[in-house]
Amino acid sequence: MRRLYHIWLDPGCRIARVVLAEKRVDFELKVEMPWQRRDKFLQMNPAGDVPLLIEKDGAILSNTRAVVEFLEEQYPEPPLLGQTPHERAEIRRLMGWFDGKFMTEVAHHLMSEKIMKRFLKMGQPSSDAIRAALYNMRTHLDYLDYLTERHNYLAGDRFSMADIFAASYFSVLDYLGDVDWDGHDAAREWYIRVKSRLSFKPLLEERISGLTPPRHYSQLDF
Repeated sequence: MRRLYHIWLDPGCRIARVVLAEKRVDFELKVEMPWQRRDKFLQMNPAGDVPLLIEKDGAILSNTRAVVEFLEEQYPEPPLLGQTPHERAEIRRLMGWFDGKFMTEVAHHLMSEKIMKRFLKMGQPSSDAIRAALYNMRTHLDYLDYLTERHNYLAGDRFSMADIFAASYFSVLDYLGDVDWDGHDAAREWYIRVKSRLSFKPLLEERISGLTPPRHYSQLDF
């Protein structure tokens, strides 16, 4: 059986899970705590991070972008990276936006301060870092509005890898109760469309012990 090593509130792991589900590829999940630095896991992935995908033939794939690009090539239906060079370029640009700019300006700070510090007992969260991340998030929500006021999805009218990357990041922060959707109707409607997909449902059903999401987290109408 194909196996995906993951951790629950990690955007990269969520991206890999949604892509596997969209491709209707069978897999089993195994939780891996990267900070434990298990020797057996490091032998498979010296970088020590997740997601890590082990294919049926034993092939080992690490790094979110490498995993999903492999899945797109190996299982081309449904296409998630576009059908023309221009579509693929735009989708990859948006993947980079959320995996780079959004991660750096928003997600990294909130996840580090609210998740890692709490569960690894690394001290009190920095209110300054949280405040800066929440301020930065407004710009990204404005950008989501801009993109989704013109199309059903971020890169056009077809669901793509761009939506998977963005929604995976926002789903983690929404679990923390940090996404203020008020005043961002187009972004909210887009997120509802993504949340409605069967591939996204398992993420919304999961709960982390000691960390309860807001009531609207798994609701489609919020």
